[in-house]
Formats: sequence, C-alpha cells, structure tokens
Amino acid sequence: MLQYIIQVVLFQLGFLLMYELLLKKETFFNINRLYLLVTPLVSLLLPLLKIESLSTLVPADSISEISQVLLPEVYIGGEPENIRQLPAVNVVQEQGLQINWWLVTYVAGVILSLILLLKKYQNLNHLFRFRRISEDKELRIIEVPNSKIACTFYKTVFLGDKLSEAEKQQILSHELVHVKQKHSLDLVFFEALKIIFWFNPLVYIYQSRIATLHEFIADANVVKTTTRRSYYEQLLNTAFSTQNISFINQFFSHSLIKKRIIMLQKSRSKTIAKFKYLFVLPLLFMMLTYVSCSEDKEGIDDNQSISEQLAEIKMAIDDGKKLSDTEKQQLFEILDAMSQNENRPTPPPLPPFEKSAESGDNSNAVPFAVIEEVPVFEGCEDLSSNEERKECMSRQITRFVNMNFNTNLGEELNLKGVNRVITQFRIDETGEVVDVKARATHPALQEEAIRVISGLPQMQPGKQDGKDISVMYSLPIVFQVGSSE
Repeated sequence: MLQYIIQVVLFQLGFLLMYELLLKKETFFNINRLYLLVTPLVSLLLPLLKIESLSTLVPADSISEISQVLLPEVYIGGEPENIRQLPAVNVVQEQGLQINWWLVTYVAGVILSLILLLKKYQNLNHLFRFRRISEDKELRIIEVPNSKIACTFYKTVFLGDKLSEAEKQQILSHELVHVKQKHSLDLVFFEALKIIFWFNPLVYIYQSRIATLHEFIADANVVKTTTRRSYYEQLLNTAFSTQNISFINQFFSHSLIKKRIIMLQKSRSKTIAKFKYLFVLPLLFMMLTYVSCSEDKEGIDDNQSISEQLAEIKMAIDDGKKLSDTEKQQLFEILDAMSQNENRPTPPPLPPFEKSAESGDNSNAVPFAVIEEVPVFEGCEDLSSNEERKECMSRQITRFVNMNFNTNLGEELNLKGVNRVITQFRIDETGEVVDVKARATHPALQEEAIRVISGLPQMQPGKQDGKDISVMYSLPIVFQVGSSE
C-alpha cells in the first residue's frame, strides 16, 4: 500500500510539473481544465497497470543476478523415498488487541477533513437563507444584504446588495459562465479527493490551479461582450468581499486579480502550441515503465523462511508453471537474502529417515510425482484427479493442525514472533500416519507437533500398479505469536 501511495504522489507531481512548465501560460483553458481533471485520476490508475513487455526494457541490476542457477539437491546415501513437501501450515496466536496506528491516523485525518467540509457547507448554507432575486431551472440569484460578495455555487449566484447595477450586470455575465460550464462540480470533485487523500499536498495544489483556471475561462468569455478596459477597471476598483469556501467560484479574490489581468492581456496561443500536450505521451510511457519494472516488495513474506519460499517455487515449477518476470525477481531476492546469511533461529535438520518396524518393507516405493493414486484424506474421496486430492489434503491438514495445535504454548514458553517446526511423517500401506518426527527451536514445540501430526485420521493409502504403497511427507509449521509486524 505504501508503494502505491508513493507512486501516486510521484505521478501527480510529474503531471503538475508538466502543467507548470509547459501548459499553464497557454490560453487553451478548456484543454487545461480537462488535463487537471483527468491526470489525478490517471495517477491513481497507473500504479495498478503492470505491462510485462515494458519490464524487459530495463536490464537487471547486475549480471550476477540473472546468472544464478538452482541445481537439484544431491543426496548422499540414496534418495529419500516418496517424500512429498506440503505447504507450510501457519498457526497464529494473537496477543490482545493489536492497534494499527497508521490506520488510526488515516481515519482521524478523514474525519477531520469531513468536519472541515461540513463547516464550509454550513457557511454556504447560510448564504442560501437570503432573499432570492430570481429563480428558474437554469439559474438562481440570491442577494446578500450589507455585502459586496460575488460568488457562485453550481446554479446559484450570490451578489451583495451594495454592488451597483452596472457592477451586478458585469459580474453576473462572469458568474453565468461558471454556472453554464458547471465549474463547481470540478471543485467538489477535488473536495472529495481531499477527504480520501488528505495527506497528499498535491491534491490541494490541483484544486488551487483549477480554481484559477475557472476564472480565466470566465474572463475570456466576458471580454467577448465588453471592452477590456472597463473590465480591468471593474477588477481593480471594486471593493473586495470574499468567503473562505474552497468549493465556490469567487469573482473577487485578492490573490487572483493580478493573474487574471495578466492573462487577459495575453494574446491567444498559436495552434502549434497544442503540440506541447504530446509531451504527455512520453511522460505516460516513463510512468508505465517504472510501474512495470518496479519490484513488488509486498509479494514476499518476510516471516516465511527462505527454504519454504524456495520449496513453493520449486513445487510450482514441477507442476508445469512458468515464472513471470516479477516472480523471477522475487526469486533473486530470496537468493540474495540467503547470501547475506541472516542469523535467525531455525530448527536443526531432521535426521535421515529410518523406517520403523511397524511400517514394513517399502522397497517397491516409487517417486511421489509418478504415483498413480496419492493418499486420500478423509473427506476428499469424491475428488477424481491427483491434483485435486493434493490440494484437498493440504487444506484438511492445515485445518486439522490449526484446530488441534496448543497455541497457549506461546504464552507458557514466552515465545515471540515466528517459530518454525519441521515435521516428517509417513502414510503407510494401511493409511495410518506413522514414523512422525519433528525438529524445532524449543523441545516443547517439537513434542506438540509430534502429538498433533500423530493424531491425523487414517487415510486411504497411495496406490501404484494396483498395490498399496507408503508415502512420506514433510510439513513445515509456522507458529506466529502475536502480530507479524
């Protein structure tokens, strides 16, 4: 989420810089208005678009990264029999109420923004109480007593009663442009963005720029029907009276008068200047390339062991799946983490597997990948394919372990964070779970894992050439005590 927010802010900054440097001084006001309305939305969508073909345009960070090759394991003393790596089971123990302070801060900002918007609405609503001079479907004019106010909200124009008739006529022609082009909706749109993205200062800059542009558009339309000199005098000589409401269009604004007069004095931009808008295309291309080539840091779980991450990738490749460029990058990250030799407590490796006397001879065992019929967990009998039965077994074992694992051990043993247990067990020719072994950083976790796995229900044994065979499984258990953060 943080990466998404950073990208949105960067893209909005890029669009705003282009507007400030190339477009702001042009007299293509309606095109600029569309630009300021569309680019904030485009900035919200761009981080969600990842084009694989663009990701190949940027080379890898180093040759060493792309040259790493994973070789298969080398077994000394013979390969293990029928070992099936099951996905890790996550067992979580929550420690009391976990408060997400980032979320609390965001919600507090949204509430504060709503309160400020409500206050502005109350100020605006107060103006609606005064006498209406005229009203029809397209326009409503309200006279504000003891004031020289001149502003617009949607289809309503507010005029102070201290304005002269000549001033009212000239101002009204200006405000009618705001009404006809629905400029108030633009400002309300940015008010909504300010609530959702209250922490982003660029949204406030966007609203300021489009409010200025609204005045330029209205001024340009008014001077078509009146002399520029008289209009300048109107802007300079009339006493200012304004309301501090950010979603209304105000005729008199101290900060805009000079800009409006300068823009009125400018000659119309030449048609060839419209080619400046084509610079948006390379800007969009760079943004899309950046998104497509950026690493998805949230795609890797820091609490998952490196061996588990590699095992999952290996299983996916064995199943015929191809790694995307993003997944290849994640694999390189795992290999890099391995090279850093992180000092984390991990359970010691399991000893070489030795069959118990009860398990019988299994000399005819075959590799798990070519077993005709895999062992079937209780409740998975109706599934026909091996893949469906594998997935069903994984779900059922995960459910069984989570239901039966004693999560109070976290508090009893004063454990913190992630605690891993590696287990092995055999489903013999009768479907019984035998030869259960476990390794963990704490003996009590090891004993608990053996107890839980030994309690798995009897299953249908695996079959090869019509004969029952035994299959050995490896199951990592990840015991999370408290929050993962």
